[in-house]
Amino acid sequence: MPSKSAGALAEAQPEGTPAHGSKPRGKITAPAGTLYRGREGMWSWVLHRITGVGIFFFLLVHILDTALLRLSPEAYNAVIGTYQTPIMGIGEVGLVGAIGFHALNGLRIILIDFWSVGTKHHKLMFWIVIALWVVLMLGFTPRHLMNVFGG
Repeated sequence: MPSKSAGALAEAQPEGTPAHGSKPRGKITAPAGTLYRGREGMWSWVLHRITGVGIFFFLLVHILDTALLRLSPEAYNAVIGTYQTPIMGIGEVGLVGAIGFHALNGLRIILIDFWSVGTKHHKLMFWIVIALWVVLMLGFTPRHLMNVFGG
């Protein structure tokens, strides 16, 4: 008798009939949560990467605009003048928010890596990071926006 491949055996099975030694298949449902399915851990990872990239681009622009000082003080003053607008003031709130979250989440990551029960408490630590970040932003944002809008 010729040997059949696994694919041929699977095709020979009637639909809905389990293969030899396996359980019948039910309807597969997606786990609850988000597309990433990782909940706190995955969102922490995503936000850490986004804030890190944003901070990187800020630093790149900051280095480039500071380098203008050597080339042309007038060009440097013109660029700095554009930074003193309300739009950039709101952008500074975003920058402080990104730096604050990135720093606090970085400390959380260190605790997860080096604390023996860090992985057990990573969800709690994520919510602590969020709470501390909200407190930081509540302390910074109103005062900064008063300076930006002259209040």
